[in-house]
Amino acid sequence: MMMTNITRVSGFLLLGFSDNRELQILHALLFLVLYLLGLAGNFIIITITMLDPQLQSPMYYFLKHLSFLDFSSLSVTVSQSIHSSLTDSGYISYAQCVLQVFFFMSLAWAEVAILTVMSYDRYMAICFPLHYDVIMSPQKCRWVVTAVWVSGGIPGSLYTATTFSIRFCKAKIIHQFFCDVPQLLKLACPSDYLLVIGAVAFIGAVAFVCFIAITLSYGQIFSTVFRMPSDEGRSKVFSTCLPHLCVVSFYLFSGACAVLKPTSDSATAVDLMLSVFYTLVPPTLNPLIYSLRNEAMKTDVSKLLLDGEFFGKDHSNFPLNGWKH
Repeated sequence: MMMTNITRVSGFLLLGFSDNRELQILHALLFLVLYLLGLAGNFIIITITMLDPQLQSPMYYFLKHLSFLDFSSLSVTVSQSIHSSLTDSGYISYAQCVLQVFFFMSLAWAEVAILTVMSYDRYMAICFPLHYDVIMSPQKCRWVVTAVWVSGGIPGSLYTATTFSIRFCKAKIIHQFFCDVPQLLKLACPSDYLLVIGAVAFIGAVAFVCFIAITLSYGQIFSTVFRMPSDEGRSKVFSTCLPHLCVVSFYLFSGACAVLKPTSDSATAVDLMLSVFYTLVPPTLNPLIYSLRNEAMKTDVSKLLLDGEFFGKDHSNFPLNGWKH
């Protein structure tokens, strides 16, 4: 009777991590702490890259928008999970699930796109420094960022339209803490999800092209770096490239594992941990990774958090119409 009722209702039931009330509260508290840390870290990055005249270059401009994306993506899945655990209700309406899939996929694609753009920016800065100012002009960078944000809606719309065009024949129980598309496909009627597989293949092919572009960019970067005679020059390059490379590797690896792993009929610890790794951990760790090896950012973060000198700085030289070099 319960399965029949769940099948007929319009919404879905998110099982999450546990049926135990104490464990649900613990899960909500842990997610809340990570959620607040992620929001705070990305907000700090956004603040210092907007206000500090020394951090006005394409690299920091793209980093600011990466933080905007992380800030947004954290709220799409994690906030719903916290609410479900605190209220002891895994129910999510059909409309909420549609919106969650749309925004999750849109922001995920936009993040892949901005990471690809950031790798190209580092490639141009290191391999073609004399042409960098022309190629990465403020106007071109604004156009690129606009394209990144707009392009996210394309795979988001495609993924959402195909996913929710299928019929759900099984009980609408999702073995995740958010509306995960592979879990939704398990509920589809036989042969109803072929269109979704086509959409997944198309998006996967485009993502693979981005991966190849990032790989080629860093291949050229490291080839150039190892030919540098100065240890100081190599150290400076590594301080800006390694954080980005770590973020790219972690994000793409966790996302690939989540997409390629076979779905099971019941929740497993591996499934849930992988979903945490690609939904919660990257947006939370990105600000920390980018701040650890960048001296200018470390200085600004310490001033902002410890002694309050950041907001006392003179921002009269803040460049409104161009980059600060």
